Amino acid sequence: MASSRGEKRVLFAARSATALHRLLDVLPVFAGDDRIRRRFTLVPGSDFGTEALAAVERAGGRTVPWAEALAHPHDLILAASPKGGLAELRGPRVLLPHGAGYNKALGEETGEGGSGDSASGMAPALLMPGGHPVAHLHALAHPSQVARLATECPPAAAHATVTGDPTLDRVLASLPLRERYRSALRTHGRRLVVLTSTWGPNSLIRRHPGLPARLAAELPHDTYQLGLVLHPNEHSRTGGFDLAQDLAPALDAGMVLARPYEEWAALLIAADVVVTDHGSAALYAVAARDVPVVAAGDGGGELIPGTPMAQLLAHVPALTPADRPTAADLERAIAAHSPGIAAAAAGQAFAERGHAVRRLREELYRVLGLTPPDGPAEPRLLPDPAPPARALAAFAVQVDRRGPDTHVSRRPARSDSPAHHLAAEVGEASDTQVQSAGLLFRRAGRPAAGPVRGETWTVDGWTRHVLAEHGGVRTAAVALDASYCVLRRTGSPLCSVRIEPHREPDGRVLRADPAAVLSGVHAWLVDHPEPLSAPVTIPCVIANRTHRATLTRAAPAEGRQEI
Repeated sequence: MASSRGEKRVLFAARSATALHRLLDVLPVFAGDDRIRRRFTLVPGSDFGTEALAAVERAGGRTVPWAEALAHPHDLILAASPKGGLAELRGPRVLLPHGAGYNKALGEETGEGGSGDSASGMAPALLMPGGHPVAHLHALAHPSQVARLATECPPAAAHATVTGDPTLDRVLASLPLRERYRSALRTHGRRLVVLTSTWGPNSLIRRHPGLPARLAAELPHDTYQLGLVLHPNEHSRTGGFDLAQDLAPALDAGMVLARPYEEWAALLIAADVVVTDHGSAALYAVAARDVPVVAAGDGGGELIPGTPMAQLLAHVPALTPADRPTAADLERAIAAHSPGIAAAAAGQAFAERGHAVRRLREELYRVLGLTPPDGPAEPRLLPDPAPPARALAAFAVQVDRRGPDTHVSRRPARSDSPAHHLAAEVGEASDTQVQSAGLLFRRAGRPAAGPVRGETWTVDGWTRHVLAEHGGVRTAAVALDASYCVLRRTGSPLCSVRIEPHREPDGRVLRADPAAVLSGVHAWLVDHPEPLSAPVTIPCVIANRTHRATLTRAAPAEGRQEI
C-alpha cells in the first residue's frame, strides 16, 4: 500500500455519521489535486457507526476495512473524534472538533476513556492514551477552544492551532442562496420555524417528543412553515423508517425533516427563527445570520457553563412551557430578539470566518510536505433542500369577518381548533375529509377523482360532477393559477374569482395560496346565498396580508376550460 508516483494517501477516519460529515466538509482542501488519494475507514466502537458507512457510499467515497487501515501507514489521517482506536492508525493524525466547539460534558464517555467532568472529546485519557498524543495537530475553530484544551489536557494544547470551522465556511458561502433555499422548501412568504435537537435524554426531541406535532397543528399554515433538524445520532439511533412513523403527524402537516448531511445547514440559512435545545447547531444560524433564537431546554446538566452555547441560551428568550408553545409565544420571542447579543456568543465559537478552508489547506499540506495546488481553496455551496415530503390537502379554516375584511386562518384538518369549515383538495384528501368539507377544490394540472386516465374535465363539468357526487350545500372550485379561480356554489351558476397579490412597500409581490382565498370567498357566499347580480370585491386577509378577490359571474368560455 506504499504511495507511488508521488501520491499521498489521506485517510478519513470516521467513528460516526456526525464525524464523517465534518470530514466531508474538509474535502475542498484537496480539490483538484491528483496527488491525493482519498480513502475512508470506519473507526469501530460507536453505536452510530452504521450510518457513517452509508454516508460514504452516498458521497461516492472509497472505503477500506479497519483491519486494512491498521495494516498500512498513511501520509495523513483526518478524524473528528479521538474515541475508538484512532491512536492505532499509523501516520500523522489531525483532529478536528465534531461540532461547533466543546459545549457539553457527557457522563457516558467515562466508559470510553473520557471523563464526566471534561468537555466531550477533550478528556486526557482520550487525547493522551498511554501518555502519547493521539493527534499530531488539533485544528480548532477558535482561540477559546485552544484555551479550554490547555485547561483540560495541557500536553495536547501544545499541538493545537486555530484554523476556523469549514462547516461554517460552507454556511457563509451559501448565504446568497437563501431565497433559492426558501423557494425549494416552498416557504414563500411564511415564517420558517426550525426546531433543532441534539441527541440523548436531554435533547429537545427526547424531552418533548410531541412538540413538532403540536406546533404543526397549532401554527397557522399560511403564516408559518415548520422544519426539524435532528442530530445525526438521532437519525442513526432511530432509523429513517421509525423516524417517519414517530413524526408522522407533523410530517403529514407539511413539516420538513432535514436530512442529516448538508440539508440541516440549508434549513438554518432559510430560517426566520430557530427553536433550540443545548445542541450547537443553532450557533451556525446565529453566526451566519444573527437569526432570532428561542430556547427550549437547558441541557439538564450536560451544558458546560461559560461555553458559547451556554452564553447563547443565557441571552435568548425561552419558551415556557417548552412543550406547549403557541404562535403568540413565538412572536413574543421574535419581538424580543436583540440583534448582536446572541451573535456575540456565537462569535466565541468561530474564528477565521470565511478562511477556514484556506487555513486548513496551509496546515494539512504542511503536514503532507507538499506545496498546495494553485488557486484558492473554496468551500462547496450547500445543495438545495428537498421540499416537504407531504403537502397538506385538507384544512380546518377559521374565518373572522371584521367590517369589509374576511380574515382567513388555516390549520391542518386534524387540528382541534374550532373551524368555520373544512376545505379539502379532491384527489389528495381522504374520503372522510372530502365528505366533511364545505369547500371542495382542485388545482389545475393535478389529477383528481373523475374520468378515466387520458380524459379531462371542463371546469363546468367538474364542478357539477363534484357537487352532485357529494351532495349537501357546498362550494366546488378550481384554482386555474395563483390569481384566477372558477367556482360554483350548490344550485348556483359558475363564478369567476380574480385574486390580487399583496404588495409590500419594499417592492416584494406576495401571492397567497389560491385555496386560502377560496376559503374566504366560500365564507362570504355562505353569508350571502342570494345569486350574484354584480361584481363583488372581497378583501381576504391571510397571514396579515390583504389579497382582494373580485367575484363575478363567469362567462360561458370560462366554464369550457379544460383542467
